[in-house]
Amino acid sequence: MPSSITLLITGVSTGLLAGGASCAAVQGGLLAGAVTRRDPAQARMPARASHSSSSSANKRPPAAGSSPARRAASTASLEPTAGHLAPVGAFLAGKLLSHTILGALLGIFGAALQPSPRAQAVLLIIAGALMVLFVLDLFGVKAVGRLVPRPPASFGRLARRSTRTTSMATPALVGFATVLVPCGVTLSMELLAITAGSPIAGAAVMAGFVLGTAPLFAVLGYLFRRSSRALSGRLGIATGVVVLAVAAWTIGSGLQAGGWVSFKTSSTTVAAAAPTPSNGSTGASDGPVSIDASGKQVITLTVTDFYVPTQFTAKAGVPTTLVLRGKDSGGCARAFTIPELGVQEIVKRDGDTNVDLGTRKPGTLRFSCAMGMQTGTIDFKKDL
Repeated sequence: MPSSITLLITGVSTGLLAGGASCAAVQGGLLAGAVTRRDPAQARMPARASHSSSSSANKRPPAAGSSPARRAASTASLEPTAGHLAPVGAFLAGKLLSHTILGALLGIFGAALQPSPRAQAVLLIIAGALMVLFVLDLFGVKAVGRLVPRPPASFGRLARRSTRTTSMATPALVGFATVLVPCGVTLSMELLAITAGSPIAGAAVMAGFVLGTAPLFAVLGYLFRRSSRALSGRLGIATGVVVLAVAAWTIGSGLQAGGWVSFKTSSTTVAAAAPTPSNGSTGASDGPVSIDASGKQVITLTVTDFYVPTQFTAKAGVPTTLVLRGKDSGGCARAFTIPELGVQEIVKRDGDTNVDLGTRKPGTLRFSCAMGMQTGTIDFKKDL
């Protein structure tokens, strides 16, 4: 499974690139309710001030140079600005808490389910497809409108009630409740939390996603308060293009993680040497592919943050062991999979992990990290 740090970074980057705008389209009204909260006492101040001003006006003339616009600006400058930030912070804190808890629960579910590499790949492809649905809905395609989640009317009423209360608990509860109103990109992150296979990793990807969405989400939420068309026009198109790019990357990663395709070109891969006799040890010899004295073939894959090399040529028809040699390995590369064989291994940070490949027939065997970002192939040939 991918490391928690990798998933946290993935969640933050996805939130920054696409999540803020996409979630604002679904949840922006809820955030607007938190942002526009007002103190009822302040709401009554203009009336009292107006009455007082009228009484004073009957007693004395207005000061020289005091225009209505200047008096209004002076009054506005006395209104506290920090009061608008506190509800937003409470809203986002509630959102972070609920999504982190959900991520942990999804990680537990994934660990119990223990999906195979290809099942995880299918989930990634579904996640990308959900993003495409969101983009089509954003572009006004009516055929997909019913497939995209919408906030229920009860949440809208809750948001409107929050504008009439001074309690910090209300915007926090509204933010907590957004977990029940996911956007397309959130759904894809939830699927990724399932594939993470642990509560810590699942919580990391969801918490990272919320942290990534927070800056743009707050700005767009404020824009929704000012205008119901915050995502119209050029901004809507830009959002759609970004989400579509993330969707294409997610689907491509799923296809590679399932071992169905590889988008790497020959110019970026390194061909391994043909098998050569080793000194008789059971481990790998000097070359990445070797055959020991007993006729057993050993393929050595060095794992750092990447796989080196990424393309091997090996002999078919002989017992073969793949040695995953960790050298300060990290990131997604540690979560090694061979989708065709159902192999899932966590590579040691420093040390060897052996994978028995059996006796292979001629053909190509693909391997990748669990997220489909690092890939490679082993070409088994009969005549070498």
